[in-house]
Amino acid sequence: MANLLPQIPGARKKGVLLLSSEDDFKKLDEHLINDTVCIEGPFQSALRIAKLIRDKHKVSIKLVSIGEPNTQLPEDIEIINSSIQEIVGEGRAEAVKFKDGKAIGVCLVLFIDQAVELKSEEEMTNVIAELGIKGTTDVLALTRQVLDKAISEKGRSAKIEFHQTNYHLPLINALLNIEVKNLGGCLAALQQAQALADNHPASTGLIINSLDGLLNKGVATLICEEILAALAVLNQEHPKEGIGFIPDNILRSLGLQLVDGRISGIAVILGPATDEKSAVDLIRSFQSRSIVSLLAGNVNGNTFRQQLTNQGIQLGLDNYIVPLGDDYLSAIYAVNFAVRAPLIYGGIKPGQWEGVADYIRNRVPAFVLLLSHVDELLVATGLGALAFGLPIITDLEVPQLGKIDTTLFEALVTEKNYQKIPSRCIITRGIKVKMAEVAVPVAYAAAFEGERVRREQLAVEFGGKASEAIEFLSTKEESEVEDGLIELIGPDIDQLPAGSKSLPLAIIIDVFGRKMQKDFEPILERQVHRFVNYAMGLMHMGQRDMVWIRVSKDAFGKGLRLKHLGTILHAMLHQEYSAIVDKVQIKLYTDQADVKKLSAGAQKIFNERDERLAGMNDESVDTFYSCLLCQSFASNHVCVVTPERLGLCGAYSWLDAKASFEITPTGPNQPIPKGNLLDQRLGQWDKINEFVQQKSNQTIDTVSMYSLMDGPQSSCGCFECIVAVIPEANGVMVVHRDYVGMTPSGMSFTTLAGSVGGGVQTPGFLGVGKLYILSKKFISAEGGLKRVVWMPKELKEILGDRLKAACTQAGQADLLDKIADESITTNSEELLVFLNKVSHPALTMDPII
Repeated sequence: MANLLPQIPGARKKGVLLLSSEDDFKKLDEHLINDTVCIEGPFQSALRIAKLIRDKHKVSIKLVSIGEPNTQLPEDIEIINSSIQEIVGEGRAEAVKFKDGKAIGVCLVLFIDQAVELKSEEEMTNVIAELGIKGTTDVLALTRQVLDKAISEKGRSAKIEFHQTNYHLPLINALLNIEVKNLGGCLAALQQAQALADNHPASTGLIINSLDGLLNKGVATLICEEILAALAVLNQEHPKEGIGFIPDNILRSLGLQLVDGRISGIAVILGPATDEKSAVDLIRSFQSRSIVSLLAGNVNGNTFRQQLTNQGIQLGLDNYIVPLGDDYLSAIYAVNFAVRAPLIYGGIKPGQWEGVADYIRNRVPAFVLLLSHVDELLVATGLGALAFGLPIITDLEVPQLGKIDTTLFEALVTEKNYQKIPSRCIITRGIKVKMAEVAVPVAYAAAFEGERVRREQLAVEFGGKASEAIEFLSTKEESEVEDGLIELIGPDIDQLPAGSKSLPLAIIIDVFGRKMQKDFEPILERQVHRFVNYAMGLMHMGQRDMVWIRVSKDAFGKGLRLKHLGTILHAMLHQEYSAIVDKVQIKLYTDQADVKKLSAGAQKIFNERDERLAGMNDESVDTFYSCLLCQSFASNHVCVVTPERLGLCGAYSWLDAKASFEITPTGPNQPIPKGNLLDQRLGQWDKINEFVQQKSNQTIDTVSMYSLMDGPQSSCGCFECIVAVIPEANGVMVVHRDYVGMTPSGMSFTTLAGSVGGGVQTPGFLGVGKLYILSKKFISAEGGLKRVVWMPKELKEILGDRLKAACTQAGQADLLDKIADESITTNSEELLVFLNKVSHPALTMDPII
């Protein structure tokens, strides 16, 4: 049969494949596999590919085997004791008839050539094991040597840490429940690593039996690498041309983007590409798929980071490209980034290693892309990645490894074609990617949202200090909207006078929808910022009549013109809001007189909207909304969003949730009728309690909308601020995520955050959105703003005049001056002295505890 399909009727139909080499298996990715697959060929080869397809696509397999099986078949794999007579279907394989008269429906028929020789898993494992064992042995010896030297020079009590984390050395903390605070703690962790390398359980019971215990050596390697990285930080040798360790607050800030799809995956790229063009093409492909790339490693000094910077690519988290460091040791920062997700979001405690590994495997969409170089240490490191279900894709000729116990799909895959690498990575990890289809001449994806267009890159700008600019969306009658109309009134950007780089601009968006409501207008209008920023080479800031848009020379050179703004807005409003928007038209004005006139008219509507929103409160509605978006990370967490309390991430208001429900009735934002009022002061209703109890998996019975101390809302990990009680001051402090200093509680934000999150209800601690601080319902059961005795200076400045107004509304016009910050004290005793000096109202209120 070599290289020829069998001579049976229908063998040339679509959906019939001959697999004559291992490379041919990649052809399977080109086919939709959603029904039974029939495979004929040598038993061992047929069984291996049957297992692969079954595990990956969850379909049943029928084997027409050459040779008798001598093993028990897995579930959903069945032997057919008759040969294929005919393949039938209209143009493609839809069913198979057998010589015994039976027939089955199929979506794919595979013939495996008898000449195919597949390496057994045992052979592949032996090759990997030999390299991995040496790598683990070497890194254990190196770690012991470097640690002994550090102890001899600095002593066992010398402090060791990564900055801005509550998890010490996070990998060691998560797996071994060891809080490494000094060099002596490193010794304890190293002993555990040695035990694992010898295939003995760690003190937490950690032992992985997959691949005959080989993955234990990988975990031991990662532990050693975390110790070595911490020692490098101690000796100021890290980070190397990168950000190094990723602080907790960055992981928390990414939580919402990971759950709402703006980040679809994380690529850990080790080593340089074959050339600079390949590096750029690869990173652009990942960006277009909303995949964040973490970079580490070098080959003879050549790095992926340098390849990108040589080509003028902007790096940074805002651009979805994060250099960790130019050495391979910096890869550990990707691992201890991933390992904190279950601790921060999943409610998993340090030492619960099985929960940590399971969470990463099923909820952290990361993979390793190994390029250009491999050695024993990288093999050992890769085994550690596999232990947590993170597959490895490489451009190197290495032994490939199918699905193992710890991975969802294949463990180690080779793909030498750089154009196919991104899709290979996505398929191997099982990542679901939603790509926006927008007909513009530049790349378009969420990864470009943070891109900046600097002065030297500028082709033209609108608004800001250069000119007047406005964007305005309104609802019209059906007859007033021509769907798809994009009209430019005035000069385009290629018609500017010589030397000019600015134009006035009014973006007027008219929509019609049978389910569209006036209250949804500002929500859709706010999306202009996001939609425009997704275009590479476009920068958008502000909203309403405070808009600033820049177009880069590169985007202009590729043909981007003003009408493309309309193309973007028309496509994305239909794509994301099709449930409430039926027709969209966009008119763009660039004449000063038109812009000024339109701006004046829009301003009246803006004022009306503000007045309408100001009149909304919790009492004026009979329905609140849930937000369960973060349950993909924190499975027991339930946000209840009210007109006066936005989601703790700061991204979802009551109107946002209402619109979201109209768009996706089965989505994370569900209406919750308030029901009967149980306690007005606490803000408790019977139907709210019932909903929260059900959706929190019976972990929370009662929730108070307005209390910090009595049944507060639970928190996931992506809150903007923490409210925490300070008992000795009879008040509370509010700390925002970006504050890195100490607080009067004796804990930093990262330490406090370790006590709040994972969907747990914690009286005295509350995760909130920044704007909730301004609400009249802010911990109103405890007295509201008058309880606030301390908050960082930056948070005061962010809230600005709105905070002053809220203080006045609370009956304390001078309250802001009585709230301490870090410039006054971060010490609880000094805080009390200050509060007494300024006669803070919290001191005379009822005891908070």
